[in-house]
Amino acid sequence: MEETGLTEAARISRFTGVLLSALACLMVPLQAISQADLQDRLRVRIEAAFLAGSMEVMDERVQARNTLQRVYTARGFAPMWVSAEGLTERGQHLADWLETEPQKHGLRPADYHLRSVSRLEDEDRAGALVDLELALSDAFAMLASHFLAGRLNPESLDPEWFASRRHRDLLPVIEKAATMRAPGDALAELLPNGEGYARLVQKLASLRDILARGGWPSVDPGPTLRQGDAGPRVLQVAERLRRSGYYEGAGAEAFGTDLAAAVKRFQAVHGLAADGVIGQATLRALNVSPQTRVEQVIVNLERWRWLPEDLGERYIIVNIAGFDLDVIEHGENRMSMRVVVGQPYRRTPVFSGTMTYLVLNPWWEVPRSIAVKDKLPLIKSDPAYLERQGYSLLTGWGADEQALDAAAIDWSGVTAASFRFRLRQKPGPQNALGRVKFMFPNPHSVYLHDTPSRELFAKDMRSFSSGCIRLEHPLELAELLLSSTEAWRRPDIDRALASGRETIVKLPRPIPVHLLYWTAWADEDTVHFRDDIYGRDERVLRELRKAPPGPDNGPA
Repeated sequence: MEETGLTEAARISRFTGVLLSALACLMVPLQAISQADLQDRLRVRIEAAFLAGSMEVMDERVQARNTLQRVYTARGFAPMWVSAEGLTERGQHLADWLETEPQKHGLRPADYHLRSVSRLEDEDRAGALVDLELALSDAFAMLASHFLAGRLNPESLDPEWFASRRHRDLLPVIEKAATMRAPGDALAELLPNGEGYARLVQKLASLRDILARGGWPSVDPGPTLRQGDAGPRVLQVAERLRRSGYYEGAGAEAFGTDLAAAVKRFQAVHGLAADGVIGQATLRALNVSPQTRVEQVIVNLERWRWLPEDLGERYIIVNIAGFDLDVIEHGENRMSMRVVVGQPYRRTPVFSGTMTYLVLNPWWEVPRSIAVKDKLPLIKSDPAYLERQGYSLLTGWGADEQALDAAAIDWSGVTAASFRFRLRQKPGPQNALGRVKFMFPNPHSVYLHDTPSRELFAKDMRSFSSGCIRLEHPLELAELLLSSTEAWRRPDIDRALASGRETIVKLPRPIPVHLLYWTAWADEDTVHFRDDIYGRDERVLRELRKAPPGPDNGPA
């Protein structure tokens, strides 16, 4: 902002004077400075930065310049971390905390002025104290922002990611830290408070410990291994599982029952069929390096920090990458099931919504994209397809709606561009939505629903839909969500389904639905890993390696 009443020349003159004053501050020996001088020099430095539009300490950019101006103006420019004698006990605690704690959460201490702080601690000039104060404050503000809402903006990374991140005014947070003997505690309070986050932090530490001890060996390619087999590849499997904590036995070339049990544990954690047989899918999972697993945990810790403050006392979580759904109530898992999610070229988006009703015996209004890409080729090859599958061919809406005879259409000349029809499938055993759909209105037209393709739930990789989520146990979910009303017990649901009529049922209690994408997550017993089916991990990791954004500049 420009100050009113000042000419351009006056502003330049004032700016030059402030800069000269700031430069003069740098030449004053530490012994000659008083607390009042320190406070005044801090004011001059901040005012100069305000006029210049930028600030640096030891050639590192100050990211939270606007936030710091608010903080110090409110404090009358009193320093928080240094005094005329040097770094205070509070400042030393913060400096030490910045050196060790960010990396525990998958962040890089070097991104928070660690180099500048280390060098400035040894300086004996008055100006160095001001730089040290500002470096610590900027590091605190940046880390507070990253702990609170993530280091990156997911919506700038992925157009299909719609986050509801936590937001908080950092001014009272910094002011609180300035009164604490251990200001790092104020930063820790900003972290996600879920047990799942804490367990991922622990897993990151254990994986780094494994790396420090040499990692784990890979398993040579070869034919499928089963219980009873023997040889050097079996020994490699045993050592691989022993170093990663799945197997406690000694290395042996015989594939025994203990090793088979360890293989099953490994397979379950990695979303594979837990049959104890080492085929190609299990071999690929075994040969993922510990460094890759470290990076996977780091990416998913960042995703935790993108979550909203409160998921709700009762909510539904769909983990897209894990192909599963959980209903959580007061911290306890009330129901779990497998799901089918969008294909890689029709990816299920990440967002949160609120489910308000369900539909029994739903009609399916086929989205145009599916009609022209999937259905039109089938219709052109077999015009009887629509009638056989229970589809109506329509044009118009409401009073203008007309039903057409598919057999009377010359489909050979119909293209995606000229397709002017609507397709609607009636309720019944062939309906793509099955017997029930669950609605949480959203701009993506995504919902949960039943499916007649029950065989898909037996597969390990379940990305077959056009974006919506197909449920393994939809009627059980309906029963749970309607359990608080006497009017819709399971027999009532079954009678409505038997009628064949579309029936809309309002939920007695709306429930939040969170569609998430976790390739690593923790439950009470272990940390699970899944394949990055949509290729989202690498993009996050690449951005995390770049210079960090600050709270004033917006996430990268």
